[in-house]
Amino acid sequence: MFNGLVDLPWWGYIVYTLIVTHITIAGVTIYLHRHSAHRALEMHPAVAHFFRFWLWLTTGMVTKQWTAIHRKHHAKCETPDDPHSPQVLGLKKVLWEGAELYRAEAKNDETMKRYGAGTPDDWMEHHVYSHSVIGVSILMIINLTLFGPIGLTIWAVQMAWIPFWAAGVVNGVGHYYGYRNFTCPDASTNLFPWGIIIGGEELHNNHHAFGTSAKLSNKWYEFDIGWLYIRTLETLGLAKVKKVAPRPKLGKEVAVVNAETLDAVITHRFDLMTRYGKAIRHEFARTLEHHKRDHTLADKKTMRQASRWVAGDLDQMPVELRQPVDSVLAESPALTKLCTMRTQLVAIWEKTSASREQLVQSLQEWCKQAEASGVQALQELSVRVRRYVI
Repeated sequence: MFNGLVDLPWWGYIVYTLIVTHITIAGVTIYLHRHSAHRALEMHPAVAHFFRFWLWLTTGMVTKQWTAIHRKHHAKCETPDDPHSPQVLGLKKVLWEGAELYRAEAKNDETMKRYGAGTPDDWMEHHVYSHSVIGVSILMIINLTLFGPIGLTIWAVQMAWIPFWAAGVVNGVGHYYGYRNFTCPDASTNLFPWGIIIGGEELHNNHHAFGTSAKLSNKWYEFDIGWLYIRTLETLGLAKVKKVAPRPKLGKEVAVVNAETLDAVITHRFDLMTRYGKAIRHEFARTLEHHKRDHTLADKKTMRQASRWVAGDLDQMPVELRQPVDSVLAESPALTKLCTMRTQLVAIWEKTSASREQLVQSLQEWCKQAEASGVQALQELSVRVRRYVI
């Protein structure tokens, strides 16, 4: 029996498999995700083409399809139009059938046309890289030639690696379980504070907060190995970072909100919303503690679930939590005021038809209401709004 051109010890096959699958992960996060989908960095044509070739060989993915589907995910996140939301489709569906969801959406011509702009449109893309079966078949032949029958097992692992870790774990678990640094209008979470296995994609909540950032880590204790590779490429002159997440900057408090304040608030809106969310959760917990003997309030488990939603978009709250949350809101005018004014604040930067003058006036009115509310958390948030600078 032919045993291949390369004979390795048992652990050698494992090491080889981990190396090649990690290169594939790096290609997905650096080339497809941060470069192609979000334009967070520019890449030297040779490096970009290497990743195109490697991903064609090891996954059969087409750059335009992956890019368009991911952009649509951000545009329609957690809605019925989201190609792979576990909040809509269920965690089990996305975790185990994520690749099937991608293939189904790839057949949507409207998605490709609307969200696939700026992707490779050359001869190689049309005549080589668009033929997925050819790439993965060549890889199978290479593996069999190098390692014999064990090469088929390595090939199978390579074929399952991205569908499970990226399409399944990141898109599924990364919108269901984990911790959140930022209060975003979606359910994205960070799976771990270290992004190694999936190239940094584990820090998914950070990414949804700052989609165009080339760096996915945000806190001092977080590590994004994809960012390490990007900085290495940049040092070698093979990449150029275009944007990273802004750090909150505070200056002297202004007496009257102006256009510069508005721009700073919009830039730092996720920092503001995260602090706002903490204030709501604190008041929510305080209200529960104050009325802990009131049996009309729901049980602790339900309230833990509700506290995550009450700090975000109440309109997206599951129906089964609405009544328990309403019962808590009825007990706390301060909490009700916090939630109401949060909606008003978010509406300011979502008013796409309003002029800058109108937005500045709306922000100034919001600050006045916050300061006159008698709610300490709102008063402190108003001060922070007036201190933001770019």
